[in-house]
Amino acid sequence: MGMKALLRKKTIAQVNAQAASNDAAGGSLKRVLGVRDLTVLGVAAVIGAGIFSSIGKAAYDGGPGIVFLYIFTAIACGFAAMCYAEFASRVPVAGSAYTYSYVAFGELFAWIIGWDLLMEYAIGNIAVAISWSDYFTTLLAKAGIPFWDFLSTNYSSAKMQFNEVQALLASGASLDQLSPTLLRGYNAWLQAPSIGSYKLIMDIPALGIVALITWVVFVGMRESKGLSNALVAIKLLVIFMVIVLGAYYVQPENWSPFTPEGLGGIMKGVSAVFFAYIGFDAISTTAEEAKNPQRDLPKAMMYTLIICTILYVLIALVLTGMVHYKQLNVGDPLARVFDERGLGIISGIIAFSAIIATAGVLLVFQIGQPRIWFSMSRDGLLPPAFSRVHKKYGTPSFSTIVTGLVVGIPALFLDLDLVISLTSIGTLFAFILVCGGILVLQKRAPDQPSSFKVPYIPSRYIFPIMVLLCFVGVLYFTPDYFVNDFWTWTYFPMIIFWMSLIVFAVLAYVHRLSLIPLLGLTTCFFLMAQESHTNWWRFGIWLAIGLVIYFFYGHKHSKLKKVMEKK
Repeated sequence: MGMKALLRKKTIAQVNAQAASNDAAGGSLKRVLGVRDLTVLGVAAVIGAGIFSSIGKAAYDGGPGIVFLYIFTAIACGFAAMCYAEFASRVPVAGSAYTYSYVAFGELFAWIIGWDLLMEYAIGNIAVAISWSDYFTTLLAKAGIPFWDFLSTNYSSAKMQFNEVQALLASGASLDQLSPTLLRGYNAWLQAPSIGSYKLIMDIPALGIVALITWVVFVGMRESKGLSNALVAIKLLVIFMVIVLGAYYVQPENWSPFTPEGLGGIMKGVSAVFFAYIGFDAISTTAEEAKNPQRDLPKAMMYTLIICTILYVLIALVLTGMVHYKQLNVGDPLARVFDERGLGIISGIIAFSAIIATAGVLLVFQIGQPRIWFSMSRDGLLPPAFSRVHKKYGTPSFSTIVTGLVVGIPALFLDLDLVISLTSIGTLFAFILVCGGILVLQKRAPDQPSSFKVPYIPSRYIFPIMVLLCFVGVLYFTPDYFVNDFWTWTYFPMIIFWMSLIVFAVLAYVHRLSLIPLLGLTTCFFLMAQESHTNWWRFGIWLAIGLVIYFFYGHKHSKLKKVMEKK
């Protein structure tokens, strides 16, 4: 098994010919999505748990200055979006970064990114399902409708909260002094039936919403499109209401100082802020269901980023203006700030809209993940069942069911903090490969027809100068940055980043690389390096499991391998 076999590539002509063949044979997906529908899907994916929950933690860490991180992250995503858009114009088939990597880097990298995307969508959806369950049970409590605590949380959280409450009670605290979150876990542990020494605790609402959304996705994209459009309309209406009403209660003194925690505090919010942008790339997985993918996908991705960035910045300013930023470290910050102002009705409406928002995110990612399974199976890297298209509904039926099981069952038992930690790092890795793929294609096939191309700006001198200025700036403002604890395992992601930056600068000078994809690759790599070293290890373990599956099944059954053997 030589490297040539592992890095065998598809040509763009092969990909497009395969799509045409599938159309003729009835093995393709129905084309029903226009640019408005694609933009709505993107907004549905992006505007969700990020704006209704994680924005609070980000603001708590960085203060009002967190808006700068939202803008920086939007710029990084914008570079990546332009690369996605060019790929979508060149290769308008289902599969997203998986298909793009197959063309640019070869089969092994395509498998790696496909496996990475499966993790991104699955773990991201588990997190969203758990978040939806939290909002749902909170809304029930506001309405005075009882629901069993042990059927709306997970085992590890309940056990931890029970032990914490016991310690607080032993120190003299009373139950009425404890937070609702702690009381919920404490009561769940006390209420739960036991099987031997094991407490039967699970998150039924999380499973329920996954089952419902999976059914909607299974019966067809047209039905999914209608539901997604309705969810986004409601969601944007409520967000507009929050911005307009909240502006009347803004106290400008809460914005002073604007960056109270400095750059370090702002950068603590990287995971939360980037998690808020995850989703726009899911648009590219629906390329085979777009009416005119080469024209509409680039527009939809850019429209999505612009709309969402404006909303994030406005919401962050309103939240940090209404209350002091240190009051925002809660799971429902948008609702909480209105509670602080005595506007309980508005708070309830926002809690309801959070349920709508997270359901919309769940819908888009449940659409996206089966289409990754579908593409990998169609290439022979997974069993044929994953590329089976339902005769009536025209959707990847088996893949959709498997996705529902892979997301729904873990959502019953897993802790939110555990599943969310890998989502951002997996997405950033995908963005890096897409940006790198455009650099490869611009050298290998510069004349390939495409309705959208990333503007070519030579980086031969610009990028090395930028890298030099980065090193000078770091050494000037933090002279001890590269000494002491920097050369330890804890900081190895940043060690890799700085070393890679030097390599990129050399490649930019030697090969006259295009500046925009290079900036996309670099900014996403920087954000990825902000993740903890433990997340990098977990991510590496997941990729290792994927490689085992590839070498035992995918490599042997690859359809591209069979084509090349015939030649």
